[in-house]
Amino acid sequence: MAELEPSYIDYEAFLDPEFSPTGFANSLVLSTNNATDTPLDLSTPLSRVLFDLQEIDTHIHSLTTKSALPLLDYTQGQTAAAEHILKETGTQIASVTQGYERLEKEVLQKWQAAEDTRIAAEKSLATVRLARAVARCLTLGRQLESQVAEITGRSTNGHAPAAGTDGASTGKEGLRALERAASTILNLHQMFSASSEEDEGWGLERVKVARTLRNEFVIPAENLIKTKAQQTINRFSISSPGSSGQPSYKQARDARSRLANASTTLYLLSPIPKAKTTVSDYKPELLLSTLQGYMQTSIQASANALSKALSQLPIMERTLAEVSARCQDIVVFESILRNLRPPLHPLLISTHTQPPTDETYPNTTNLLQPLLQALDTSSLPSYFWRSLASSLSSRVQDIINRGGVSTRTLRSNRDRLKVEIKGCVMRASRVSANSLLSEGRSGSDSVTVGNWEREAAVMVSSIVGPLSR
Repeated sequence: MAELEPSYIDYEAFLDPEFSPTGFANSLVLSTNNATDTPLDLSTPLSRVLFDLQEIDTHIHSLTTKSALPLLDYTQGQTAAAEHILKETGTQIASVTQGYERLEKEVLQKWQAAEDTRIAAEKSLATVRLARAVARCLTLGRQLESQVAEITGRSTNGHAPAAGTDGASTGKEGLRALERAASTILNLHQMFSASSEEDEGWGLERVKVARTLRNEFVIPAENLIKTKAQQTINRFSISSPGSSGQPSYKQARDARSRLANASTTLYLLSPIPKAKTTVSDYKPELLLSTLQGYMQTSIQASANALSKALSQLPIMERTLAEVSARCQDIVVFESILRNLRPPLHPLLISTHTQPPTDETYPNTTNLLQPLLQALDTSSLPSYFWRSLASSLSSRVQDIINRGGVSTRTLRSNRDRLKVEIKGCVMRASRVSANSLLSEGRSGSDSVTVGNWEREAAVMVSSIVGPLSR
């Protein structure tokens, strides 16, 4: 504005960014009229505006005429500079385009080919790994099939065993196959439960043959093996059925082997928590429930037999001999479990690669300890006699309440019962040395296990006590 010629027109007001045409017109009308006049005279402000416009137009024309040549020169210079820049830019763009095309040809296309190759290699590697996993899975399935056939005594015929079928009697080799079959099943479970691409067996669930193997063979076979192991434990005895006297060394050795194999099998096949757990924290629920079932069956059978004998005293002597034999089985049962170490479990967290030792399992040095903790006792024979005594007290009381010949007979033979019951408990403490000695040693003498005077007193009190009232 400093170059503008002096003029009565207020160019600063027109050039102000906040200039308002409406406000300017309003102020112009008010400056040339009285606000109270009616009507208003608009000719004067209109003439003023027209004059101003003419003045501005004249001024613009004058400036344009005077500055035309400089403006044309400036515009020409700017145009020439722009054309020069455009030319140079076009040259550089062409150079960059050529460089990109060369880069795309020499690098990008090769990189794309390399990327395609890498993807193909990864897929090929995944296929090879999956194929190896399927092959190993089928190999383990075939191995399990032969082990199941060995357990059941049948020849392999390609058919999955039905869960719970007994088949032929499980021989010594079949019992040894139980633990091997359990390890095979654990290896299969480990493959089927792969959680990352680094784990063997990743993707097996997508393969139909693997799913079929698991659902139609592995699971039924596992159920069969569990049933066989449970039956072996439930039928545990240190003497053969129908035999009398102390068991031979061979009988005791076979009984120990059967119980050890079955217990190890159930330890391995017990459910594993979803969260990774250590060996010391592992609770083999399937094994514990089976061992507790064996104890409860022995106690219940003894209680039923003694209840019947109390009503029929002539069979009391034979019944006490049977109860004593059951307790001797439990003594040996406890001894075997005490000397039986937990096997290495592939699905449990452990940094040890050596065979199990006391240091490997600081809280579970043998398979007896978890059972004692579950039963809340320090001795299985003591638990047997005390549970049996607890069960008999109410039964003896029922016989007394009924009265009659049975009650009178019991009361008259109270002293004889006291001697026989104590003798039964003390006889149970004398177990064949063959049953307690380790492998490779034999003996024919009896061995007295512990001091059972307190258990004898508890048993006598539970039967003879109510008769004295």
